Amino acid sequence: MSKLRTTLVAAVLGAAVLAPAVPAQAAGGTPEAQVNTFFREYRRAVLDTKDKSPAEVRAEYLTAGLNRQLDEWARVHDADPVFRAQNVPLDWSTRYEGSGGGHATIVLTERWGAGVAQDVWYSVRLGTLVISDLADPPGR
Repeated sequence: MSKLRTTLVAAVLGAAVLAPAVPAQAAGGTPEAQVNTFFREYRRAVLDTKDKSPAEVRAEYLTAGLNRQLDEWARVHDADPVFRAQNVPLDWSTRYEGSGGGHATIVLTERWGAGVAQDVWYSVRLGTLVISDLADPPGR
């Protein structure tokens, strides 16, 4: 390989390593679809880690800062930080709650047996569809 070609290949590979990761994009490209896809993929990873681990799914859809916050939440609460529980919900639904400041708020309702449900509020960056926050409902 010529010296010029070797230098060019090294520069391209170096740029690829330094380039920011592009977040996974849900079909439909809406914040609601993004949260739904993230939750489906995360739940699948928790139940069956053959394809991706839960950590890999989180890294694909969430900001690094949110991932650190979720790790701390799990440590303090001894529960899954995405499910906000120690078990896996049976079903879920999403709804658009509003937007402002470049973010959309999506409420994901998790459902377990016997009519038990809980809401988790997601914040999604509108420009990139990266999930930047998830939390218990306001006031809780």
